[in-house]
Amino acid sequence: MTAFESAPGRLFVAGGWREAADGARTEVIDPSSGAVLTTVAEAGPADVDAAVRAARDAFDDGAWSGLSGRERGRVLTRVAQLIRENAEELADLESVDVGKPYALCRAVDVEHTAAAYEHFGALAHALDGAVRETPLDALAYTRREPIGVVGAITPFNFPLILAGSKLAPALAAGNTVVHKPAEETPLSALRMAGLLQEAGVPDGVVNVVTGTGPVAGEALLRHEGVDKIAFTGSTAVGRHVAAVAGAALKPVTMELGGNAAHLVFEDADLESAVGAIIKAFVFNTGQFCMGGPRLLVARPVYRTLLGILAEAVPAVPVGDPRRAETVVGPMAGERHLRKVEEYVELARKEGGSVVCGGARLRLGGGFYYLPTVIADLPNDSPVVQEEVFGPVLTVQPFDTEDEAVALANSTAYGLASGIQTTRLARAHRVAGRLRAGVVWINDWAMLDPAVPFGGVKGSGYGREYGAEALAAYTQVKSVVVSLG
Repeated sequence: MTAFESAPGRLFVAGGWREAADGARTEVIDPSSGAVLTTVAEAGPADVDAAVRAARDAFDDGAWSGLSGRERGRVLTRVAQLIRENAEELADLESVDVGKPYALCRAVDVEHTAAAYEHFGALAHALDGAVRETPLDALAYTRREPIGVVGAITPFNFPLILAGSKLAPALAAGNTVVHKPAEETPLSALRMAGLLQEAGVPDGVVNVVTGTGPVAGEALLRHEGVDKIAFTGSTAVGRHVAAVAGAALKPVTMELGGNAAHLVFEDADLESAVGAIIKAFVFNTGQFCMGGPRLLVARPVYRTLLGILAEAVPAVPVGDPRRAETVVGPMAGERHLRKVEEYVELARKEGGSVVCGGARLRLGGGFYYLPTVIADLPNDSPVVQEEVFGPVLTVQPFDTEDEAVALANSTAYGLASGIQTTRLARAHRVAGRLRAGVVWINDWAMLDPAVPFGGVKGSGYGREYGAEALAAYTQVKSVVVSLG
């Protein structure tokens, strides 16, 4: 059975598959060819309302929230097992839907998602409170309890991983969920709904509504039956989410845009640094909020490193994501591709030097763009300061450590950053000065469900993964028992 057959483009509400109330459907496009893959139901406000009501009923009846953490953990561990048992199917589905190489989906997206459910399954029993010492003639203690119904809204670039980063801790804490995946890439969310049900998650605990952000996403955000919003997306949309949720005094965790700086000091091992530099900006075709699109290089090695990149970057295999040798696949759609083209054209107008790339790759009607390196741009260029969200790397020189830190911290974002150096003291010193939620040293994108990630400034607030994420899906209740 294919993924399309097991989850044939319908909404998943209260444990069953259904069409949208008005019968609306929307096309899902294959980014590698521009062809229509399939169609899925397009949820409207009535469908979102039905999903939230199902989640509320499931939460209130206690079939999930009333289980012990250990019992919920067993189910989540089973989810991880099913993900691995269906790894090839999920990887194929993610590859064709997003346009990323199959090998990457299999090794990273699928395994990372399984690890997230495994990790939070193991942590589910750790949600305990604490006895508090007081001068009262009473026993005072705290309880950590689930928040209730969580509205999870996820973007197009990492559908499996980013859904798992929200659903796994939310479920481990005993919450119920309504998930609204990105309209461009909804397929793995539908397949995961089936696997969660197969693993033993009760009906109504997880609901999936496919549809657009302005309709389905907005209805979920504004629904009074939703107790918390977990959002990943652009900073612009994040501001709107925060404003709406704030008006309702509704807690939000937000993982937003990024524009990370990758600092290369003169003592760096350039041979090993180059691999990390390329990975940082071409991973997932640059559609990676934790990518490293800004390269800051110590002036003594600046020209040398530019020369190395000019030879190495064009050698990165770009093409059909189904081919084993492909490293960089297509972008998610025409809209995303045009945005990258506009930024590169702006870089040329501002006097930037295109070291390599800088053009579409015409291949079978797909949305391909060559990995691009641009030098000689001023720091105030929009191409440097804004989130391009494509396979584009800007390169700037610096003269001192202070200047490097100032340049790194000069954008509105603060999600990730990286340092290339062989000096341990410098690594720790500079890491402490960078305004970012995560700092990688001598590599990039070292991620694990045990390690929290999230941003500062325009990159959002709250943390996903780690014990910090689990705590974010709970609320603290104090109990004081008189001993008199």
